[in-house]
Amino acid sequence: MNGKIVGSVILISALIAGAALYYLQIYGYYEDATADLPEVRLVSLTSDQPEPILAERIQAIDADSSPIRFRACFETPSSLAMLTETYVGLEFATPRNAPGWFDCFDAAAIADDLATGRALPFLGQKNVAFGVDRIVVITDEGRGYIWHELNDCGEKAYDGTIVGEECPGRDEN
Repeated sequence: MNGKIVGSVILISALIAGAALYYLQIYGYYEDATADLPEVRLVSLTSDQPEPILAERIQAIDADSSPIRFRACFETPSSLAMLTETYVGLEFATPRNAPGWFDCFDAAAIADDLATGRALPFLGQKNVAFGVDRIVVITDEGRGYIWHELNDCGEKAYDGTIVGEECPGRDEN
């Protein structure tokens, strides 16, 4: 009889811990960040600085637990031809998955659009947080997607490699 009680307590504890972990990963830390992204920016070829582009219907989520949890969706009337002549493009980009409930951001569909050439990746901003760049992808239909990605300095810093002088200083706040 004692073993059944102990086993039941362990099983119930594991179920509660699993449910809490699932909730925290999928829902718990995310919050609406639409107000924090009043405009979409791309890095200009001429000034090497982020400049706003026309964007509407912006939706964004973020979490304080990690700088790479940011995701956003928007629409733009700007053509890909104009954007490629004006802003810094990237050779490739791999979208990060978003929580299933943030249904405007489908990483698999974005990756497919990138692979087939229906979308192009751009640099939105360098070092949004230490070692993290903002990536912006825009489709030929005017849909746009944003996420954060580790840059070379971020990959070095987070895998334990010595970060050289070429990386900007890390805020110690």
